[in-house]
Amino acid sequence: MSAIAFAIPILPGKEALDRDTFDEMEGARRDDYEAALRDAGVTRHTVWHQETPDGTIAIVYMESHDEAGAANFASSDAPLNRWFRDRMKEVHGIDISQAGPPPKQVHDIRV
Repeated sequence: MSAIAFAIPILPGKEALDRDTFDEMEGARRDDYEAALRDAGVTRHTVWHQETPDGTIAIVYMESHDEAGAANFASSDAPLNRWFRDRMKEVHGIDISQAGPPPKQVHDIRV
């Protein structure tokens, strides 16, 4: 099992579009969404919005069968994935299929 967490800024005024996108994925597009996650090897995908002095950021957490799961989901050419990439480009201003530097974990404690 592999997990990744990262934060990504949301463009001003695009918070509702981000929420609407996930509402649609949990509703009308749920079957396609679940199939796309399974195809990528992703077992969990969760997103939070965090208000900061510099605007809202999305905090994303994904679990997958291996380290490639999140990248597989972001880069798939399946219709749901292309639609999601287009939405995320509008929300975040970047192409999520073009991976940036991976986050560096600096702390993890379990008690």
